[in-house]
Amino acid sequence: MDGNEGMDEVGWEVDSDDESSVVAEIIGRQIKFWREAAGLRVVQFGELMGYGENLIHKVERGARIPRPEFLDRADEVLNAGGHLSALKPDAEKARYPRRVRDLAKLEAQCIEVCAYNNSVIEGLLQTQDYAAGVFSNRRPPFSQDQLSQRLSARMARQSIIDEATPTPMFSFVQCESTLRRPLGGTMVMQAQLEHLLEVGKLSNVDLQVLPLNAEENAGLGGPFRLFKLKDGGTVAHNEVQLTSRVISNPKEVQTLDMRYGIIRAQALTPRESLSLIEKLRRQT
Repeated sequence: MDGNEGMDEVGWEVDSDDESSVVAEIIGRQIKFWREAAGLRVVQFGELMGYGENLIHKVERGARIPRPEFLDRADEVLNAGGHLSALKPDAEKARYPRRVRDLAKLEAQCIEVCAYNNSVIEGLLQTQDYAAGVFSNRRPPFSQDQLSQRLSARMARQSIIDEATPTPMFSFVQCESTLRRPLGGTMVMQAQLEHLLEVGKLSNVDLQVLPLNAEENAGLGGPFRLFKLKDGGTVAHNEVQLTSRVISNPKEVQTLDMRYGIIRAQALTPRESLSLIEKLRRQT
């Protein structure tokens, strides 16, 4: 197996932020320590693992974050007694882009998450195929490894929407245009609309649609999110071309909070919204 084979099976490219790099280097040093303690050269370890020497070098120097199955196999091959397998949670967190980790941390501290989007279906509501369609439209395009990384991160964030957990509550307002834009193709969009119908019926989710025929629209400034925290505070987040920004300035947050309330009032009720989504699904 040469240096370019098996890269997806080994792990993910390291994100450029310092936190990911540090975690990747620590994991790499641990693997190297246990390999040397076992008296194995890199090439021997690679043969036992089923990977090329070049890939093992990348993991050991922190250039790649190993997947959970790689760490489990390394733990077994090197008789590490569970020490390498125990690194899986750290590797899992570090593999996501920093902005995704920051959003996940905010969401974990929330009693309520509010999101308005007039560009695409909100990330927490996307199916994997629809998300792939969104990411595939990026120019310049993501590499296959970057695409895989971002898809995994987006899907992992969605675990926070759990009807069995009373908090956080979720409020989503989608511009009707996002329900008509068939990113990924007709079949992908139909499945996405079906997913919205399922999520919209959860007891901790309010899903509304701002119709295109509405004469008033307070959301023309673009997508944004509000995070209402357990400590009583509120922060906002918006994402535009090349910029992902958390907003904590009280005046700016207050403006967006007020704006979101107006958008909700201008939108269809949750019941009316689900009826519209069902109608669009049948037409797709």
